[in-house]
Amino acid sequence: MASVSNKNQEYQEKVKAQLDKINAQIDELKAKAEQAKADTSAEYHSQMEELYAKRDAAQEKFEELQKAGEDAWQEIQQGFDSAWNELTSAFDSATKKFK
Repeated sequence: MASVSNKNQEYQEKVKAQLDKINAQIDELKAKAEQAKADTSAEYHSQMEELYAKRDAAQEKFEELQKAGEDAWQEIQQGFDSAWNELTSAFDSATKKFK
């Protein structure tokens, strides 16, 4: 049982590091996009709103993951993984548009 808890803790630490990293990358993208011309401003704001929503969803799933008991762990982990994939996909799409 302890090995499962250790595995869960390691996963949570990995997820936290990933969330911290993507938050920094979103902030960097925001700074770059703010320097973009006015004609891209509307598209930038739309992309950033999508990123924020997906980041918030991933953060919410992470918080659920932290509170989950052993019986719900895998289901919540899958939910987080899905939210994370959506977030990283949206981020990749946004960075391609604003590079």
